[in-house]
Formats: sequence, C-alpha cells, structure tokens
Amino acid sequence: MMEDFVKRQLDREIEMLSYNQLTELGNRAVALGLILGHGYRGGKYEILMRDRDLLLSPEEAQPYLEQLLKQNGG
Repeated sequence: MMEDFVKRQLDREIEMLSYNQLTELGNRAVALGLILGHGYRGGKYEILMRDRDLLLSPEEAQPYLEQLLKQNGG
C-alpha cells in the first residue's frame, strides 16, 4: 500500500516538473518573439506561430522548443 502511494506521488512530482519546464520554455520562446503562444489543449501541447499552429505531445514539444531556442540564441 505505502509503496503504491509513494510511486503515485513520485509520478505526480515528475509530471509537474515536466509541465513547469515546458511552460518555462514556451514563455522564453514567447518573450523572444519566436512563437505567439503556447499551452495544453485536449491533452496535447499547442504552439502558436505566425504561419502555423502545432499540436504536439508534451514529449515532442519540449525538444522542439529547446531546439527553437537554441537556433535563435535563447
């Protein structure tokens, strides 16, 4: 019982860290003018750009934003 509880707590904390990191990356990209907005929509992560909108899994969105920032000095 206690082991299941600890595992669920750890899973939630990992999920929250991932969510916070993705939000931080998105906010940096907005601040640099690389994207117009970002956020969760229907279980996916939406990235709003001038010429298109992307709907990615959080696991796909994180490296996408990291690469975008890296390419543009962010």
